[in-house]
Amino acid sequence: MSIKQMAFSIEHFSFTKNQLTIDWSDGRKSQLASIWLRDHCQMPQSRDPVSGQRLINITDIPVDIHIAYVEQNNDRLVIDFTPDSHQSEFSLSWLRDNCYCLNVQTDDRSEIGKKLWLKSTFEVELPRCSYDLFCHSPDSKQSALQSFKDFGFVILHDIPCHEGQVLKVIKQFGFVRETNYGPLFEVRTKVDANNLAFTNLGLGCHLDNPYRDPVPGIQLLHCLQSSTTGGESILQDGFMAANILRDENRQHFETLCQQWINYRFQDANTDLHARVPMFELNEKNEIIKVRYNNRSIGNIKTDPNRITEFYAAYRHYAEIIEREALQVQFKLSPGELMMFDNTRIMHARKAYSKGGVRHLQGAYSDLDGLYSTLSQLKRTN
Repeated sequence: MSIKQMAFSIEHFSFTKNQLTIDWSDGRKSQLASIWLRDHCQMPQSRDPVSGQRLINITDIPVDIHIAYVEQNNDRLVIDFTPDSHQSEFSLSWLRDNCYCLNVQTDDRSEIGKKLWLKSTFEVELPRCSYDLFCHSPDSKQSALQSFKDFGFVILHDIPCHEGQVLKVIKQFGFVRETNYGPLFEVRTKVDANNLAFTNLGLGCHLDNPYRDPVPGIQLLHCLQSSTTGGESILQDGFMAANILRDENRQHFETLCQQWINYRFQDANTDLHARVPMFELNEKNEIIKVRYNNRSIGNIKTDPNRITEFYAAYRHYAEIIEREALQVQFKLSPGELMMFDNTRIMHARKAYSKGGVRHLQGAYSDLDGLYSTLSQLKRTN
């Protein structure tokens, strides 16, 4: 018997018609409902052996399903169900690994699954990786994507300064999210720009595209040319700022969770809008998404009795965001690219001179592709 099998051995089990109880050898206990066991049957009549997807619907299971008998066969439990006369077999390791009593459901997109940070977190160096290693070393790519997952951003360097290269970077981990700007967008000064990002003005901390539903989960900015004075980039952890707000004033935090506001973007060819709260929580009241962009807030229409409360909370969060202790500042050099989680990491830019050239190309992607690539790398490395 392997070490893992020994770790998951059963001391004793018992059952009623509605529940299987397992006392494990390490003193822990599982109590599994009959409907859950039947729904999670791993047999080929219930699950496709290739895809692992269910072959039955919940309505195919009798409402009065219950356990008729359970026996142990080496490292497996065999369960007979009635009234459908179905038999399931579960390995002990599967039951232990998937028991909802012992394995609390976690959300790796929420604040609990992240490493929240301040400026002081990166006193030595920001998360960085060479593009060559990112493309050719699975270990390096896994490390870079893990940094992205943990901290919300990573910087790639030594990238060819070719136009459109940002799209090739995305193909290394996911898929391009095309918007009204096209597959990519140019970040340089324009005459009569339809977005302040395309001027030489400084930009405060914000997340992009809060007026889209869903928002693009990842933003990338690739520096092609940089000979201007100024234009430094700033990154800031929106989850950390929200945590600080919660600690300093719980009511302000809850207000920004509860009060939905309008975000909007319009130009000659586009009209985008979404009504959302600044903070989105999961069922455990953990932060899973932040939307903050003062330039794109539409006309605020909310409960007249809560308008003063909303503005107090909004101002408080905005003040926290601008605290220097929460911001890292650096200047992208040609050949460098920063990619960051657009549901968490705010970015900003210092104003820059009209003399010289500053040219970045940006693009969007979504988190599901990156998380899928990271999971696959962890399985194979």
